[in-house]
Amino acid sequence: MAERVDCAVIGAGVVGLAIARRLALAGREVVLLEAEGAIGTHTSSRNSEVIHAGIYYPTGSLKARLCIAGKLALYRYCAGHGVTHKRIGKLVVATGAEQIEGLKKYKQQAETNGVDDLRMLTADEVAELEPEVRSVAGFLSPSTGVIDSHRLMLAYLGDAQAHGASLALASPVLSGAATHSGIVLNVGGNEATMIVCNAVINSAGLNAQSVARSLSGVPPETIPPTHYAIGHYYTLTGRSPFKRHIYPVARQDWLGVHVTVDLGGQVKFGPDFGWIDRVDYRFDERRATAFYEAIRRYYPGLKDGALQPGYTGIRPKITGPGEPAADFMISGPRDHGIDGLVNLYGIESPGLTSSLAIADYVAELLGH
Repeated sequence: MAERVDCAVIGAGVVGLAIARRLALAGREVVLLEAEGAIGTHTSSRNSEVIHAGIYYPTGSLKARLCIAGKLALYRYCAGHGVTHKRIGKLVVATGAEQIEGLKKYKQQAETNGVDDLRMLTADEVAELEPEVRSVAGFLSPSTGVIDSHRLMLAYLGDAQAHGASLALASPVLSGAATHSGIVLNVGGNEATMIVCNAVINSAGLNAQSVARSLSGVPPETIPPTHYAIGHYYTLTGRSPFKRHIYPVARQDWLGVHVTVDLGGQVKFGPDFGWIDRVDYRFDERRATAFYEAIRRYYPGLKDGALQPGYTGIRPKITGPGEPAADFMISGPRDHGIDGLVNLYGIESPGLTSSLAIADYVAELLGH
C-alpha cells in the first residue's frame, strides 16, 4: 500500500536541504530522500566552500541572478543562525599585460550583474595587500567569502526538521511515474516503500538526470545530457602566505588553479579541470607538476614539495567538451508538463552560494 506524502525532495545536498527547508517553512509536509548514508556526501562537501560574489556569470542567467540574491541571503542566514563563515575577500589578478583586458571584462561583467563593490588595483596595490602575489594588475572583491558547508547543511536540516520535515537516509529513488493521483516514487533501501506525492523536487545532483529518466512520463527531450568534470585540490603545508582568496585570470573554460583560504587559515589550491565518464573520486597525483607551474605564475615563492594531495570534487555538467558552459537548468511543470515536478540539472558552482535563492525559485515554480 502506497503512503501519501505532500512533498518529496530527492537529494540531501546543500541545495536539496535548502529546498526542503523552504517548503517546510511554507507549511508543506516534506520528506527528504537521500541515497547515501549521510547528507551532502558528493558535490556539497567536495568544493572550495567559497561564497561567490557573482562576478563571472552571463548577464541575466540563473547563475548570475541566483548567486547574487543567494549571497546576500546566505550572509544574513549565517549571521542569524551561527553558521561559521568569514567575508574574507578575493583578489583577481592578471600575471601578464595580455590579461589586463580580461581583468577589465570581468569587472565590467560583474558590474552589469549588479556587483558594484569591486576595486581595481595596480601591481603595487596588489602587493601591498598580498606581498607574496606577483601580478601586473588586479581587483578586490570584498563580498567574496568562505563558509563551513557542513554546518550550513546541518542548519538547513535543523530548520526543516523543526518545521516537520523528515529525512530518510540510504533511501534511493529507484523509479517512479506521473499518474492522475500524483507522482509515484519507488524508494529502495532497507525499508523499500512506495509513496505518492503531490510534489517532487529532483535535486539529486550528479544523479539528477538518471533520476529523471527513471520517472515514467518525463519527456526525454527535457532531460539534458550528463557530463562529469573532475577537479583536484592540493593543500599547502605550513603557514598561509595569503590573507584572501586569490584567483588568476582564466586561461581556458574554467577559472584556473586558485587559492582558497579556509576558516582555519589553511590554504588549498584548485580545482583543476578534466572530463571523466563516471563518478570516481580517486586522486591523480600526476597533476602536481601542472599545479606547480600554474600556481607559480602568481605565487613564485611556492617551494618544491609544499603541495600535498587534498581531495577531488566532481561537477554535474550538462554540456560537454568543446561546448559553451551551461546555465543552471531548473525544469518546472511548464517545461515538461507534469504538475508538481521540478528537476534541477547542472547545479554546480555557484550552487552553494545560491542555495537559498534556488530554494525560493523552486518554491515559486510550485506556487509558493
